[in-house]
Amino acid sequence: MVDVALVLAVDVSLSMSREELVIQRDGYAAALTDRRVLDAIAGGLHGRIAVTYVEWAGQTSQTVVVPWTVIAGEDDARAVAGMLTASPPTSARRTSISGALGFARDLLAESGLRALRRVIDVSGDGPNNQGARVDETRDAVTAEGITVNGLPLMTNGGLTSSFSIEDLDVYYSECVIGGPGAFMIPVNDWSQFAEAVRRKLVIELAGTPPVLRAGAGAGYDCEIGEKMWRNRPWLWDDTR
Repeated sequence: MVDVALVLAVDVSLSMSREELVIQRDGYAAALTDRRVLDAIAGGLHGRIAVTYVEWAGQTSQTVVVPWTVIAGEDDARAVAGMLTASPPTSARRTSISGALGFARDLLAESGLRALRRVIDVSGDGPNNQGARVDETRDAVTAEGITVNGLPLMTNGGLTSSFSIEDLDVYYSECVIGGPGAFMIPVNDWSQFAEAVRRKLVIELAGTPPVLRAGAGAGYDCEIGEKMWRNRPWLWDDTR
């Protein structure tokens, strides 16, 4: 039994530069070995969590970088960090948050783990533009008792993309996150990334309801990414 079964689902679409992909890997490695995260793990009912790290892009582009691994102390956390930094990350085309959520749900279902809570932690720098509707997929996932938390990357770095949206934090709040205690933490600059991941992990592991979410109210268009893709200039076909 573990306190939390946690899927870390990380965007590696083509809008990310190689340097940003490395920042993401290093940021998660640093956060998982941070003493405050380790203390949060130890403070759980069982003092153990299970994590898997997935990189995603398009509808069928999901790669498990770290398979399900139980973390019960510093040595376990360092082993996960070692897997994250053992090989360089690679990017892929398109952005399918719905594909990532569906893949993460299957990982949880097939894990064989007994967990008090099941959480999908999804990060990304743009809206869904391929696959099923993200809000409908989110609703199907959360109907199974899974919490979806978000880390919208509002960094405007990497490749300039016509598919970015200014209110990505609101998009995540309205269309991506959901379930018991769901929240999101926006990242406005890459220098904030590791700290944002650490804060997010501590909140997730503690299971305390935060107030870190933004909302637009009824009527937000959760298909904004798909509409932007359909209206794209031809020269952007291979991006995002």
